[in-house]
Amino acid sequence: MAPLLEVRDLRTYFHTQDGIVKAVDGVSFYVNRGETLGIVGESGCGKSVTSLSIMRLIPTPPGKIAGGQILFDGEDLLQASEEEMRNIRGNRIAMIFQDPMTSLNPVLTIGRQITESLELHLKLTKKEARDRAVELLDMVGIPSASKRLDNYPHQFSGGMRQRVMIAMALSCNPELLIADEPTTALDVTIQAQILELINRLREELGTAVILITHDLGVVAGMTDRVTVMYAGKVVEEGPTSEIFANPRMPYTIGLLRSIPRLDEERGRRLTPIRGLPPNLIDLPPICPFSPRCDYAREECLASAPALRSVGQYHRAACHFDITIDTPVPQQVTSDVAA
Repeated sequence: MAPLLEVRDLRTYFHTQDGIVKAVDGVSFYVNRGETLGIVGESGCGKSVTSLSIMRLIPTPPGKIAGGQILFDGEDLLQASEEEMRNIRGNRIAMIFQDPMTSLNPVLTIGRQITESLELHLKLTKKEARDRAVELLDMVGIPSASKRLDNYPHQFSGGMRQRVMIAMALSCNPELLIADEPTTALDVTIQAQILELINRLREELGTAVILITHDLGVVAGMTDRVTVMYAGKVVEEGPTSEIFANPRMPYTIGLLRSIPRLDEERGRRLTPIRGLPPNLIDLPPICPFSPRCDYAREECLASAPALRSVGQYHRAACHFDITIDTPVPQQVTSDVAA
């Protein structure tokens, strides 16, 4: 069966006064019907720009989708007209944005913001749309839903606003839900509730989910497969269990070493990834992670590694066979470290 969504060699660039920022540079992945794909990486690696590209919401100028294909149910979204995209957004593909306070309109009631898409896409009457909005708010755990419909966003807490965003995203029973950091700035109790809600709705409605996050703990418990991004590229991908048990790209290994684990001995110090992500303007043709990599060698400065198979359904972009058990060298090549 063909994937529900297939992204092929997607390139999204931003033209600035300093040069061209290649925020997404040759990204490819797929999402099957009913599964959850996790996209992980540090801030600035291209996760959110990838999701906005799928929705065709890149601000132009300065942004531009420079190439590639985004095949949704066999149709290339990059070739669709703006009217066709308006029929797809919120209807067949929905998105939960990072910050619900800035994503919700502060001068419209919550009820109006939910019923608008119901009236537009499902052609419901105002009464039918309002009744459906009450059902949606009940579904996502908003108490006294019929009364809260007439409230404004500022009258809700951060967790409640995020639930409203989920209700809006699920209002038309989309085939694909993109959740861009849905638990950012929420306390851990609300985070767990939001993630449990997304997982339950996925199981009940059969919706495919792209979960974008920097939290590997969330990825471990929520996803079927993982795509790791760095410097606008995919650097590792595979089944979630395989990525956590046998990471093969030093960046992924660094991410896993920098989080606490219950199965580690007490007193073990976390190992952070040194340095900062690279400037994406005029990035040289080397491995983008090499200046921060403990395993970097001369070959890493000669060319950027391509994704290669390192196991069944598991690919990694590294010139060498590195595993999480490979000892970290005491000293790296001076040229690479510089």
